[in-house]
Amino acid sequence: MIIGALYFGGCFLVLGAASYYMLEDYGLKPLETINQYLIYYFFFDLLLRFFMQKTPVMNIKPLLYINIKRKSIVNFALGKTLLSFFNVLHLFFFIPFSVVLLKEGFQVTGVLSWFFTAMTVVFFNNFLNILIDKKNTVFYTVALIFAGFGLSQYYQLFDITQYTGAFFNLIYQSKWVIVFPLLALLIIYWFTFRFFIKNLYLDEGLSIKQSEAKTEDLLWLNQFGTLGTFLKNDIKLIKRNKRSRATLFMSVIFIFYGLLFFTNSIEAYQNPMMQVFAGIFVSGGFLFTFGQFVPSWDSAYYPLMMSQNIQYKEYLNSKWWLIVIATIISTLVASFYLYFGWQIYMLIVVGAIYNIGVNAHLVLLGGAYVKKPIDLTSAKGAFGNSQGFNIQTFLISIPKLLVPMLLYWSGKAFFSVEIGLLFVALAGIAGFAFRNKMFALIEKVYKKEKYLTIAAYNQKD
Repeated sequence: MIIGALYFGGCFLVLGAASYYMLEDYGLKPLETINQYLIYYFFFDLLLRFFMQKTPVMNIKPLLYINIKRKSIVNFALGKTLLSFFNVLHLFFFIPFSVVLLKEGFQVTGVLSWFFTAMTVVFFNNFLNILIDKKNTVFYTVALIFAGFGLSQYYQLFDITQYTGAFFNLIYQSKWVIVFPLLALLIIYWFTFRFFIKNLYLDEGLSIKQSEAKTEDLLWLNQFGTLGTFLKNDIKLIKRNKRSRATLFMSVIFIFYGLLFFTNSIEAYQNPMMQVFAGIFVSGGFLFTFGQFVPSWDSAYYPLMMSQNIQYKEYLNSKWWLIVIATIISTLVASFYLYFGWQIYMLIVVGAIYNIGVNAHLVLLGGAYVKKPIDLTSAKGAFGNSQGFNIQTFLISIPKLLVPMLLYWSGKAFFSVEIGLLFVALAGIAGFAFRNKMFALIEKVYKKEKYLTIAAYNQKD
């Protein structure tokens, strides 16, 4: 976690110091250009917070017994969030960029006003995230609105950056305008404060949360026997936990990843190998985001499960079918890519065939070596184990993308586009044909790594 913080801090530091001159080299006005796209910068900040930043919680039971005002408890908890890494990180961009502005002769008062406004919006996002963390529907509504803004700007229907950019430019030119973002920050803080002060009890508010158990029968899956039992467990896991729901959301985002490749908006992506790369990702979002962490999703009860009369093949088969179903659904949803031509959509279809026949087995095989326990109640637990990266998982990941890219390129280069698509599809079909042999190999590896995996999942530090 520390290495990650230093890495991203360094990236923001370099970006803040160099972005002025980079934009100037392209003939753009640095401050005006940054101001124009700050709205998207702050939205992605909110997006990252929603999935990564934890809501402030405290053990309030001992505090309620002593003479400490409830307002002080809430102010203390909310005040701690201001020192969050998600707030401090932005200083590494805005401070060096502001220093460069001063060095280039911009007005001191205007730069300071712009800097404090930017940080005010960062803190606004901090408290807004605390509120919408309680209401997922609010966040997804905001996300759809910003996605609409992005698409409308791309297709030149409506450009919101003209108005938001003008506002941030006005902040620099007329310093008194900083009153409005400060007022917005005070208002959001007041709403956040009132929300927690009304719920400051042992079973609500800032208290440590206790999940309520709910039962779901999903009786229609009983007809599939043991496979149905495992599928029911996975469906419940995805529905009930924030981390798994976030993974599902990210797999939906992958469907739209192909727009970067198939709209001819980025010149570097306009080659055969990169296009089949996009086809693999569009249909394989769930495979890469969920499948690569099998069996880590079950780390909380994995030792208990391994003590039962459960066949590894049945367990792995259920995960495989879950990945296959998700891949088929993603491919059907991605049918809107037919707008760009049948060849584009066929890239996605053959990518799905390869994902089902080859990559679905590879992610399960790689999972045997990913001894990374996942705490479903916290995003931190998923990144807190250095055992997630090793030479085995690196080698296994190579055929996932490199092989289909080479197959498509060779078929298109020496024959035709159709032959290139056929090569990728045949590789997927061959993988499906040898499915039983692949499962036997994967099962053997899981058995070999069984006790090392259990030991890793039991580590607390």
